[in-house]
Amino acid sequence: MSKSRESWTNLVMPIALILGFVLLLNLNVGEAVKETAVSSRLEEWLELVVGYATAVGEISAALVIGIAVVRSIVVYLRQLVTRQDKCLDSIETIRLRLGRALILGLEFTVASDILRTAIAPTRQEIVNLGAIVLLRTLLNYILEHEIRLGEESHSEERENYQAE
Repeated sequence: MSKSRESWTNLVMPIALILGFVLLLNLNVGEAVKETAVSSRLEEWLELVVGYATAVGEISAALVIGIAVVRSIVVYLRQLVTRQDKCLDSIETIRLRLGRALILGLEFTVASDILRTAIAPTRQEIVNLGAIVLLRTLLNYILEHEIRLGEESHSEERENYQAE
């Protein structure tokens, strides 16, 4: 695929996702009537399990992102102290590692949001989930695109350096 067509696709895809979501929100679907009966023990147990799974997902996301940030700062500070010649190369490597960790953290948060609405969601909960997932998916898409570009330029620079 040519570069101009690829860049055009990268621009149109997020816009199309946003427009599709706006159209989806404008659909006038009637709200399903919820049962007013007391939840059974199985439903209560399921809500408890899903609540814990959601908390595990959110904690995992926080840990992955937090550890990646701390690690990036430590590596950067170590690089400043040693004053390596390949400073830009090292910064790009730090940036790419942090980006990958952010993508993983976003995936954990999307999973926990999906779990949160797994049990008898209302229309509003589904709309909120859709908005959150859409925003996080767009962030993921942009991060992955930036990482891919960074890795390509990083490998080209490495090849040029080895050729010299």
